[in-house]
Amino acid sequence: MISDTATRVRRHSSDEANARIDHATNASVRYHARHPDRIDARLRALDAEWDVERVLEAYAGAAALGGTLLGSFVDRRFLALPAAVGAFLLQHALQGWCVPVPALRAMDVRTEREIDTERHALKALRGDYGPIGPGPHQRDNRVAHALQAARL
Repeated sequence: MISDTATRVRRHSSDEANARIDHATNASVRYHARHPDRIDARLRALDAEWDVERVLEAYAGAAALGGTLLGSFVDRRFLALPAAVGAFLLQHALQGWCVPVPALRAMDVRTEREIDTERHALKALRGDYGPIGPGPHQRDNRVAHALQAARL
């Protein structure tokens, strides 16, 4: 019943959503292998990207606060909203799935691990971890090596 933290969202996401996210990550790394001067800007964008957990926490916090305020000032039946949000968050913490997760994945919101995979692959391409792959003129192989190293 309790899923491990690193893979729980991917395991409960559709194969289609996971494939689309993986394809976008791989495309970004291939693009930046051809345009290494743009890696720093992409790394800054990755630092600002919100992962599934953060987006879920923000939506849950807003819904819980809104439900509490509406329950306090409009009609106490609105207090069911923060209770439902609490149940969803508990379910997500235990299983890695809750009602909003499929919608977030359909919008290509990535997990922290997926974002880190792209980040570390780009850093490997930039040379932060030393030389990778067979050489700078065989970029596709360098991309594969960078992505493989980032996923380890």
